[in-house]
Amino acid sequence: MQQYTDRIVDAELDELLGLPAIALEGPKGVGKTSTAQRRARTVLRMDDPGDRELLAADPARLDTSEPPVLIDEWQRLPLAWDLVRRSVDRDHSGGRFLLTGSAGPATPPSHSGAGRIVRLRMRPLSLAERGLPDGPAVSLGDMLTGEATIAGASTMTLPDYVEEILSSGLPAIRPLPPKLRDRQLDGYLQRIVDTDLPEAGQLIRRRATLRAWLAAYAAATSTTASYDAILRAASPGESLQPAKTTTIAWREALERVWMLDSVPAWLPGSNHFKKLGAAGKHQLADPALAARLLGANASTLLRGTAVGPAVPRDGTLLGALFESLVVLSVRTYAQANDVHEVCHLRTRDNAHEVDVVIEGGPHMRVVGLEVKLSPEVDDHDVRHLVWLRDRLGDRFADGAVITTGPYAYRRADGIAVIPAALLGP
Repeated sequence: MQQYTDRIVDAELDELLGLPAIALEGPKGVGKTSTAQRRARTVLRMDDPGDRELLAADPARLDTSEPPVLIDEWQRLPLAWDLVRRSVDRDHSGGRFLLTGSAGPATPPSHSGAGRIVRLRMRPLSLAERGLPDGPAVSLGDMLTGEATIAGASTMTLPDYVEEILSSGLPAIRPLPPKLRDRQLDGYLQRIVDTDLPEAGQLIRRRATLRAWLAAYAAATSTTASYDAILRAASPGESLQPAKTTTIAWREALERVWMLDSVPAWLPGSNHFKKLGAAGKHQLADPALAARLLGANASTLLRGTAVGPAVPRDGTLLGALFESLVVLSVRTYAQANDVHEVCHLRTRDNAHEVDVVIEGGPHMRVVGLEVKLSPEVDDHDVRHLVWLRDRLGDRFADGAVITTGPYAYRRADGIAVIPAALLGP
């Protein structure tokens, strides 16, 4: 049995066990079942026909089984959600149920579960959870209070970050040798198209066309490219492109299986900001999936070789995938600090943009992060953070450029420079 990797979300889950029911949600393979099993005393597996039939035939077993009761892959029996909700109505005791699911069911439950079942998001492993030689030295939580100590040294180099991009944050895949890892990632993507989307209620008539669209979406990683541009990149020169309604249905289904994880635009509604763009930044659940869809490897990424569909982007594919890796990690750190929405900022005229905006902490202050695929930072790299600080005033808690460099330090202008491996919750 694979050794369990401690997760940042463990502490939040243990705290939430004071509530009757928690649903762990996220893409397949992120470790939801392993995390829940460590706490469960009864396990009902809905991908097991026997367990599924028994629960459907005898729902009362939920009230008599030893808690916490784990209902794994609950979407295979959508009725399970409503059964848990009704059981919680009868008994509000804490720590009764854990539900895990990698998709929304084809037939949604009759009730959202609001007030009975609390949802908790899990994502692939952040950099701080990967056992890297450099442990986190800078706390995002401290940055949100404006009291962060910016110091530390990292031994990670650019090729090391490329390896982290390609090795994935899926716990069962990342320890594998490269050839086996790539085969597993291929199988993962194939299962999404062949099995998971149909189980989530999405009929796929043209699998090759969907795969081409997914590759174009991967090429748009860390951009705000329009969906029309993605579609054109997916089927250049073809007269029979899929209908817009079809691609909308694909996107919705891919979101239900947690494959798409776009970063929303920050729209604070403040008089300090006018004419902000509203488009989200495209991200897949794991940058390794994007790299695999594009056929990228360490050599092509480090050389800047063009691979995959041609989607307009600023900078290189490696820069986009590095940003995706940083955003994946920051989302986990933000959630540990009770911030459940990580955004980006871009003005409509493209004059200013900030890769990551986190708003939270005890006084709802703002941290801005820029991501740079370089060990060095100059005045040009911090100009958008300085602009953001000038407009927010005291609401601006801290700002940093996240790099591939060796040292964490604070510049004379107050903006921090932090190697990606040194940032943590």
